[in-house]
This record gives sequence, C-alpha cells and structure tokens, in this order.
Amino acid sequence: MMMMRRWAGLSLDRARVMGVLNVTPDSFSDGGDFLDPGAAIAAGLAMGEAGADIIDVGGESTRPRSDPTSAAEEQARILPVIRGLAGAGLCVSIDTRHASTMEAALEAGAAIVNDVSALSHDPGAAPVVAARGCSVVLMHMRGTPATMHAESHYDDVVQDVRRELSERIAAAHRAGIAADRIAIDPGIGFAKKAGQSMELLRRLPELSSLGCPILVGVSRKSFMATVTGEPEPRRRLPGSLAAGLFALSRGAAILRVHDVAETIQAIRVWLAISA
Repeated sequence: MMMMRRWAGLSLDRARVMGVLNVTPDSFSDGGDFLDPGAAIAAGLAMGEAGADIIDVGGESTRPRSDPTSAAEEQARILPVIRGLAGAGLCVSIDTRHASTMEAALEAGAAIVNDVSALSHDPGAAPVVAARGCSVVLMHMRGTPATMHAESHYDDVVQDVRRELSERIAAAHRAGIAADRIAIDPGIGFAKKAGQSMELLRRLPELSSLGCPILVGVSRKSFMATVTGEPEPRRRLPGSLAAGLFALSRGAAILRVHDVAETIQAIRVWLAISA
C-alpha cells in the first residue's frame, strides 16, 4: 500500500493553502496593514477560520529593491504575532533569512521556516533548522531583495532554477536536514522577469524530479501586470486565482496566498469540476 506523502505534519493528498501575513510597513501589496500585533493576530486567526493550513508570518519586506531589516526589529514585529497564532493552535511558518529570528520564532511556536534565500543568506540558518528538526521551504532567489532585479540572466530559466535548487537541497542534507522536511519554491518574481516567471509555471513539472513538495507563490505578483495591465497589486485577485489553479494543475502542492477564502473557494470548485 502506498504511503501518503506528508510535509510539516500535513498530508499532501489535497492542495494546501499558506496564508501570507506581512507584519511590515513596506511589503509590496499590504505593507502597513498588519504592523500592529493585535491587527496581525486578528488577520491570522481570520485566515485560519477561512481554511488556511499554514499562516506565514514575515517581519522583513522582500519586495524588489527593498532595504534589509535588522533581526532585532524583525523579531520585535513577529514574535508577539507568532505567540498569539501558535497559542491558538494554528500552524505557523516564519518567513525570514536570519538564523536568530528562526530560532526565536521556533521557540515562540512556529513550526516551519520559509527562507527566500534557501538557507544561504545566514551561515547559521541551516544548523538552526537541522537542530530544531522543523520543516523548511527552500525558495529560489539570486542576490538579495535589493539586488535581485539585476540577476535575471538565465540560459534556461527552468533548468537553471532546478539546478540551483538542487544545490540548496544538497546543502540542506549536508547540514543534517532530513529530506522529508524540505519543500521547494521556484521563487516566482524573485530574480525573474515576467516571461521567466510564466515559463516556470508552464514547466513546473520539471521541478518534481527534485523529490520535494512544491510551494508556489503567485499571489498579486507583478508578472500579472504585463498580461492584464493592472498596476495595483490588490486588484490582481482574479489573476492570482487563475495562476494558482494553473500551478496546482502542474504539480504544486501548496499555494502561498494573500486571499485565503477566495483561493479555497476557487480550489473547491476547480476540484469538483475536475473530479
């Protein structure tokens, strides 16, 4: 009998939804909305009530050309929120590049580390994840959020991303992180132009050979503006739903989204029609 695949305590027999909760003043589509801890906790609880499987809490903006945030400031923003959400029984991930923030967030109740640098930014990151035995998302990005716009030169974007993610998976294994704790994220919009992001989505099955669950974040991303002409991220919900369902059809296991209730409704209808 085939064993059902699991990651971060979740069975992957159905699409999973990760809700985005940016506790920042400057994130690209919702900066400042949830900087107050009370507002952030309320928003996270609402996402959980709407059906989110994971709440992804971040205290540093990683939008293109963004400036770095100190680990101390990042932790001041996110730790009260993580304690509130984890204390309410929600599965929380910490979106950070900093080892000290990972450690503090896991101590506060987070269960997953989601690192846009795939544990390459901070030399202490992989040892923290290995020692804590938590699950981790390794995202593909080149450079830093401040410089990645100049790093979008690829011979073949899909094969280059696949190779670079493979290298980060191997580094995680060397650090002692078990294979079944790793998920990968192709990093839509991170060091990728619009056409490259769409090519990654079209050829997403080519990443499945890496053997890890695939998490995809397309919600409100700027590549949609080239297709729709919509400059305002908050008005890209229809495009986000279309791209998210397409990613699921190509093998994504988890969608990282801002609009949880709408995404779950779209998934349910899509699955019912597809059954």
